[in-house]
Amino acid sequence: MKKFKYKFTKLTKVLICVSLLLPVVAFALNTYYVIAEGTRTAANPFIPVLRYTLMYFVSVFAFVILLSFLISSYYSVDEKYFKTSLGIIKSKYEIKKIDCIVIEKNVNKLGVYFKDQTFIVVAINDEWYDEFSDAILAVNPEIEFSIKSEDPRPDDKKK
Repeated sequence: MKKFKYKFTKLTKVLICVSLLLPVVAFALNTYYVIAEGTRTAANPFIPVLRYTLMYFVSVFAFVILLSFLISSYYSVDEKYFKTSLGIIKSKYEIKKIDCIVIEKNVNKLGVYFKDQTFIVVAINDEWYDEFSDAILAVNPEIEFSIKSEDPRPDDKKK
């Protein structure tokens, strides 16, 4: 199985890293409230215990999901499936259902088009486009492969 790491933009990486701070702050604040207040001010001690427990659960869950985006986001190709993994969100597509692979040089995108008229834009490092295409074509050589590159027409230069 070949793996190709997901290519996040710098802004996306920064936003995920900053977002990782929110669950940490929530966890720390919750711990402070557990120590400072506990259940002594509540008429029913079950309510604060439930609130503290849920806050710990939500903050840990959010941290794990955001961290998984950074650590485990990739595309993979094996003998039967093309798989995508964005953290804990995973999906797989049968390679035999792929109609064509198109590399668009003018916008620097790699598209995988399926026979049911759907498509996926693969966000990997553009240096891996050929290796990724070769991995899929090795499994199913009947897939159409094309590279689109538009040069400006001489008429367009005058406008």
